[in-house]
Amino acid sequence: MIDALIQGKLYGTPKTGIGKNSNPYTTALLRVATAAGDMLMCSVICFDEAAQCVLQALGDGDSVAVTGTLTPKVYQAKDGTSRPALDLVAQAVMTPYQVTRKRQAVEQIHE
Repeated sequence: MIDALIQGKLYGTPKTGIGKNSNPYTTALLRVATAAGDMLMCSVICFDEAAQCVLQALGDGDSVAVTGTLTPKVYQAKDGTSRPALDLVAQAVMTPYQVTRKRQAVEQIHE
């Protein structure tokens, strides 16, 4: 288990569903840039109600940061090459708007 903070852009629109245990969830795909300039796809699933609300308010191309349990994976592309992928069970979701508000609140405390 890896505890991670991943930042990227939504690829498509988040989708909601109901699990076998009748609990709601939200899924999304993130395009995540690497230091080498490559892009990784990160599959995200949220069960936390607050995290789901934030994710559902976003759309294709929106920037977002998610934190939670990360599982690295490898998948085989259509051309037969092996590629890395990431699966993340998100406990929290944060947008740039929320980051700005939190930074302003912290700055006011330190003034």
